[in-house]
Order: sequence, then C-alpha cells, then structure tokens
Amino acid sequence: MRKLLVLFLVLLFISCEKNETNDILPEISFSETVNLNLPQYIDLQVPSGWAYTSGAIQGIIIQNTGIGNPSFKAFERACPNYDCSIPMVFDGSLKLKCSCDNSEYSIYDGSPQTSGNRHFAREYRVVKSGSVLIITNF
Repeated sequence: MRKLLVLFLVLLFISCEKNETNDILPEISFSETVNLNLPQYIDLQVPSGWAYTSGAIQGIIIQNTGIGNPSFKAFERACPNYDCSIPMVFDGSLKLKCSCDNSEYSIYDGSPQTSGNRHFAREYRVVKSGSVLIITNF
C-alpha cells in the first residue's frame, strides 16, 4: 500500500505543469459579473455553451465545460504570444484562435496548440453564486 501511495505522489508531482503567461500582457485587477439569466449569456446554461463578455484586457471568453465545480472556464481574449490589437476568437470548437499569427490555444486549459508557442492563454478565476458568475484575475 505504501509503495502505491509513493508511486501516486511521484506521478502527481511530475505531471504538474506551470501555465506561463506572456509578459507583454499587463497585470490588471478586475472583477466581472455575468448574470446567466440575461439573454446574451443563455448559451452558458448548457455544457459546451460559450459567450464573450467585456472586462480584463481585450475581453473574456467563457465556456461551460460541463465538468468540475464550477463547470465554467474563462480566458483572456488578448493573444498571449503576440502584441495584437485584435481579440482571439472562439468558433465553438476546442480552440481559441489569434488572428494575428494564427496561433491556437485549448479552451479547456489554455495550452498552446500551435508548434513553437510556449505561453498559455491567460485563464481567469470563475466563481458561481446562484445564477451569477464572478470572474476575477487569480
């Protein structure tokens, strides 16, 4: 039993990965409130639903992943690898896309999906209270 526990802890330790953000994105302090009952956020009430909202640097993309507590992920729309004035877009697939350099990032963890990119899309904290999401920087 002890060997199994040690093996589990070793695997847990080596599987941890740090999400890097890009230094060109400024560190900001914000809090954005999203009421899930409003018409513009109705898609967030079902798993895989998503919506854009204002706040942060160039706006925020929110997705209901259907898993976890809360089951929502929120990412900065500013491209993490390029000083780009156009926000990233999400087409409902599994990736955020930066139109300035065509780089792509996972909507589930922000990991770069384009070869050569090492910075993750900036993820924000989401807390659900009733039918309201509170999105803040970590």
